[in-house]
Amino acid sequence: MSPQAATPAYRRLSVEERRSQLLDAALSLFAHRAPEDVSLDDVAEAAGVSRPLVYRYFPGGKQQLYEAALRSAAEELRGCFDEPREGPLLPRLHRALDRYLTFVDGHDAGFSALLQGGSVVETSRTTAIVDGVRRAAADHIMRHLDVADPGPRLRMTVRMWITAVEAASLIWLDEDKQPPLEELRDWLVDQFVAVLTVTATRDPQTATVLSTLSD
Repeated sequence: MSPQAATPAYRRLSVEERRSQLLDAALSLFAHRAPEDVSLDDVAEAAGVSRPLVYRYFPGGKQQLYEAALRSAAEELRGCFDEPREGPLLPRLHRALDRYLTFVDGHDAGFSALLQGGSVVETSRTTAIVDGVRRAAADHIMRHLDVADPGPRLRMTVRMWITAVEAASLIWLDEDKQPPLEELRDWLVDQFVAVLTVTATRDPQTATVLSTLSD
C-alpha cells in the first residue's frame, strides 16, 4: 500500500457536525470545571480547531456557547425520565433515576455549574433552561402516575421530590459519591414513596395514586 493510499482522506464537517463537535468539547470541559474557568481557547484546543472557528459558530462568545451546551445537557436530562409507561411504576422510576444519576456521575463536579446555577455566567435564560428540566421531569412523573389533572398538593409533592433528587445528587458528589449509586437510587425511590405517603394523609388524590404504586 502506497503512503498516499494509507493516509485517510480529509472530510469537511457539515455545519451541524461541526457545531455538535464544538458542543461536545464544551460539555466535556464544563463537566469538570466551572464555566467561568473555561475559555474559548480551551474549547478550541479540546475540539482541535482554531479560536476564530469557535467564534464563527458562536459569535456571542462563551456565554452563547455555555447556553448552547446547557441546552444540550438539559435535553439529555429531560430524556432520563422518558421511560415507557409499561409495568409497575417503581421499577420505571428506578430506571429513570439510574439514567439521571449516571449523568450526574459522568459530569462529576461540573454538574452544579451546568445545571444548578451559581455561576457568574448564569442569566435568566440559563435559569429558564434549568427550570425547564425540572418541569419536564414533573410532567413525566405525572404521566407515569396516570394523573391528567394533579391537584396542588400532589404537584407540590412531586416538585419537592425532584428538588430533593437534585440536592441529593450535589451532596453525593460532595461526599465523594458515597453511598454507592445503586444505594442512592433506591434511597431516593423510597423517599418518593415516603413523601407521597405523608401527603396522602391530607389529600385523597394522592391517596389514590399511592394505592396504585404496586400495580
